[in-house]
Amino acid sequence: MQELQTESELIKKQFKKLNCCVIIPTFNNFKTLDSVIQSTLEYCDEVIVIDDGCTDSTQEIIAKYPQLITVKHAVNIGKGKALRSGFTVAVEKGFEYVISIDSDGQHFPKDFSAFLNKIEDHPGSLIIGARNMAVENVPNKSNVGNRISNFWYKIETGISLDDTQSGFRLYPVKQLQHIWFFTTKFEFEIEVIVKAAWRGVPIISVPVSVYYAPPDERVSHFKPRSDSTRISFLNTYLVTLAIFFWWPVMLIRKLSVTDYKKVWKEEVIASHESAVNKAISVGVGLFFGIVPIWGFQFALAILTAVYFKLNKVIVGLSAQISFPPLIPFILFASIKMGEVVIGEKVDLIFSKSISLQEITKNVMVYYVGATVLSLIAGVVGFLITLIVLKLVGYKNSTYDKQS
Repeated sequence: MQELQTESELIKKQFKKLNCCVIIPTFNNFKTLDSVIQSTLEYCDEVIVIDDGCTDSTQEIIAKYPQLITVKHAVNIGKGKALRSGFTVAVEKGFEYVISIDSDGQHFPKDFSAFLNKIEDHPGSLIIGARNMAVENVPNKSNVGNRISNFWYKIETGISLDDTQSGFRLYPVKQLQHIWFFTTKFEFEIEVIVKAAWRGVPIISVPVSVYYAPPDERVSHFKPRSDSTRISFLNTYLVTLAIFFWWPVMLIRKLSVTDYKKVWKEEVIASHESAVNKAISVGVGLFFGIVPIWGFQFALAILTAVYFKLNKVIVGLSAQISFPPLIPFILFASIKMGEVVIGEKVDLIFSKSISLQEITKNVMVYYVGATVLSLIAGVVGFLITLIVLKLVGYKNSTYDKQS
């Protein structure tokens, strides 16, 4: 018992040292709330409980612990709003970090130390407690939902995580206070980790224990139809925003740092990548730079690079082949290629002022020609890049080692 007390006291000191507190959002979990509060107070003295419009005996339970910092919503607004209320109070109280723990007894306060140790090694990070989903009583729908959520998170941020739906997390609240959030319910836990990643906050995981009560004892406020619909709309919004804004922004960030040599070495030279990967990256970039899908070329090029694990910088740079000075040449070449493929003669004389009106008159010829030209450019770019890399003696590549 003395050893356990010593461990809890050490964790309390670590909480104070890191300027961290715990927040417990709750809605009608009176059966488990008392034990969650009690076990949390064993490890942390600064605990914020957010009563999100509870209609059960929650207030009577909270009243047993006068040392708590409490927030009460008049009506149930949602878990996201409860967390955001907790963040606001934590910042006002001067805390730098908060650990959120659910009030349903699913998480174990003994795992606080895992978060605190991790944040000492990675200050300023947002840490997600990755649950062991192989334990007893885990609903199959939770496993499936988590895998789907992880997939969309990878598309939205380029980051691979094992558990994007875990509510057991450490948040760097001071870094989050200037980010605009609009969700109020369960989907907030997705919005926050996506937008934090976009702002450059490191998102990492730490393994934690988890307990799932038997189905007849489990209390869940997740409404599959309405909550899943909101999450789907949120992911649609985030993917769209990622493709048309944040991916280009993140690429520009990488290209505008002071140490250009380092960026060139790590992102373009990237000796861990094979010559084939680099050549494919050039080919894919050239294809998307010419293929007639104006407005979507760059976004789809980067999406393809992420999905197929290509060199995103090389793909992005190659896709810029359709920059203004070259556009007249590409349009003219597309029309001429279309003439060859379709067998239809177009009365068009090259000039740098080739207009969209002229292209519109021969739209079918242009689209067919541009599509064929993009395929040829992609293949030629791939072959030339591969040959050049071999001629200059590109080493340390998977391709070279297998040859």
